[in-house]
Parts: sequence; C-alpha cells; structure tokens
Amino acid sequence: MKMEIPMLDMIIALSTAIDLISPVVSGHHKRVAYIAYSLSKQMGLPIAEQEEILMAGVLHDSGALSLEERLHALNFEDDYPHLHAETGYRLFKDFEPLAVSASLIRHHHDRWDVYGESIPVGSHILHLADRIDVSIDKNKEVLGQIDGINRQIESQFGHMFMPVLKDVYRSLAAKESFWLDIIFKPLNDVKKRLALLEPMSLNIDNLLDLTDIFRRIIDFRSRFTATHSAGVAVVAETLSRLFGFTEQQCHMMKIAGYLHDLGKLAIPEEILEKPAALNIYEFNIMRSHTFHTYRILESIKGLEEINEWASFHHERINGKGYPFHYKDSELSLGARIMAVADVFTAITEDRPYRKAMNKSQAIKTLNYMAIDSLDSDVVSMLVANFDKINGICRSAQWSAVEEYDDFHMLTTK
Repeated sequence: MKMEIPMLDMIIALSTAIDLISPVVSGHHKRVAYIAYSLSKQMGLPIAEQEEILMAGVLHDSGALSLEERLHALNFEDDYPHLHAETGYRLFKDFEPLAVSASLIRHHHDRWDVYGESIPVGSHILHLADRIDVSIDKNKEVLGQIDGINRQIESQFGHMFMPVLKDVYRSLAAKESFWLDIIFKPLNDVKKRLALLEPMSLNIDNLLDLTDIFRRIIDFRSRFTATHSAGVAVVAETLSRLFGFTEQQCHMMKIAGYLHDLGKLAIPEEILEKPAALNIYEFNIMRSHTFHTYRILESIKGLEEINEWASFHHERINGKGYPFHYKDSELSLGARIMAVADVFTAITEDRPYRKAMNKSQAIKTLNYMAIDSLDSDVVSMLVANFDKINGICRSAQWSAVEEYDDFHMLTTK
C-alpha cells in the first residue's frame, strides 16, 4: 500500500501541538501563516512562493523549544530573536520539501534597515506578519485597535519592515474582514481556508524524515527527555520486525515512536524535569499527553494506524491504562509493541527522580508488568532479545544526545 500523507496536515499538527504549551501563544503560528499568506497574495507573488511562505508561517517559531522563548518571541521588539529563528532553520534545512521554508524561517526577525535585499522577500513578509499578530490584544475587540496598530506598524516601514510592503499592508488593513478573520477564524483547518492549489504529499521515506524532526522538537525541551523518543522508535521498530511486520509497517512503527509523545509539548518543563515523584495534580497533567497526541493526529488522513500505535502506548491489557482505558482485543499488536517499547526505554534511561535500571532490574519489572498489564508475548520477545534491543536503543540515544548538545550549544551562545 502506497502511503501519501498531506504535508500541510503534518506541519499543522506540529503547530497545534506546539501551541498547547500555553494559552498565551495559542494560535500564533496559524494566525501568522494566514497574515503572511494574505500579504503574499495581495503582493501578487507566484502561487509556489505563497505556499512556501504559508508553510514557513505555520512553523516559524518551531525553534523556540521552551515557553520562555515563545513568550520572548511575542514581544514586538525581541531582544534575542535570532536564536529560535536559527534553531528553526537548522531543524528543517535538510528536509528537502521544507528547505525553502527553512531559509524564510531563518531570517524572519531580520530588520530591513540591517539586512535589506540580502534576505528573501518571504522572510520580510513573515517578519511583518509576525509583528502584526503580536500587536493585537487578543482580549480586546479588534476593530477598535486598528488605528493604534497601523501607527505602530507604519512607523517601521523602511526601518524594521521592507518599504515596498507598506502599500500591500495598507490595502489589507483597510478591510475589516482582514482583522476579523485573524481573530474569529483561528484557522484550525488552514488547508481548507487557504485552498492551496498544489498540495504536497509525503511518502513513507519523507514521513520518516519529517517525524524525526518532530521527535527533536518534542524531546529537546529537556535533557531528561532528549533521547526518549529516539529510543522508543528503534525499540518498537525492532520488535515489530521480530514479529514479522512488513518493511513498510516497520517504518510506520518507527514513525509512531517518533510521534508517541507529541502531546508532551503541552506539559510544562518543570513537570518534565521535576526531581521527585509527581503529585496528583502534576500526574493528571502528564496523563493528558496521550490524549493530545491522539486528537492532534486523528484528523490526518492515512495516519490512522500510526496514530493508534503512537497514542495508545499508556493503555494496558487489563484496561487500567489511559486515556481511553482500552483493553485486551481493543489493543492491536502494534499498540502493544509500542507500550512495551515505551516502558523498556523509560526504565532503562535516567530520569530526574531516579537512575536507570540495570538489565536484571528491567527484566524483573517487565516480567511483573506482563502478568496483567503489558502483553506477555511482546515482553517475552524483548527479554529473549534483550542485549540486541538494548544495544540498538543505546546507539540511537547516543546519537540523540549528540544532536541535543549541538542544539543546546546554539541556544546558549
């Protein structure tokens, strides 16, 4: 079966997950995408350029890996704008379908009076769109704000913003519908709203590459999570191969591993890094992450099986898992494999509140959970191949550590 997943659906899913980090930043990516698209259309740019600008808008702050960085980016004059822009560029630059958008992201905070025509027009459009959105007080009626926003924005043409965009902006700003769409049309379905003429689709190899980028965004918020999804992905992939899955299914399982903690973007860093057991309030927040993963991914056509494998990794065969309390035959073999892969990876890696288990401790824990919680056949397969799987997991995690340190060095310069 040939897999074709709409790329825009995938990047909208990532944008939605990132927005979960705080209500303050919710919808910012999609609003900027709409504003930037509107500016590029009003300017008469070719459809292909409009599409690149739209995708860059949906992803433009993806390099802001912490809530603090996201909040800084919402200031009209950000003191450190280039860190998250450069990180975003580095995340996407090697993924060919988003290489152009990556370059637009890299320069989306660069000022006209410093960089001028040395950076793409699309970056100048993104910069203007971004600052338009952060100028709007989302808690107040928008039409009454237009005059004040216009004064602030128009004072910056030739300085912060590209001069040629002044008339483009004025043409849009004169329409009440432009402002009302920004506020009252949160663009949860950007694809339909903007009606792209040439939608891009991802095959299985493209999807692997893109979700590997997702994995970094999900895990690189904390050193304690920096290696987790990489480990889960390769353990689940290896187990699925041992159970006779087809090559495509094995790739799908790896993709599910990369995506399984997508909903953790909604979990505050202080909970992820807490050096002690979570209290009931914190645990309730943590338990929501699989629900968020499932709901974010369920709208993507063709991703149904991957979503199930990814999102049910905390379900248990006795029905005492979460968030849906599925049990026994309600859980596919893929979901059961992912659950075992997640537990194995979690108990064999360091966490803020405990050290990693050694081989005998891990096997004892897995066998105990196989009594009525985890699938006993999957646990037996892992235990029988423990050293091989553990070696594959550690290798993937060492690579993830190197990637994390590389990105961490960038953000601390």
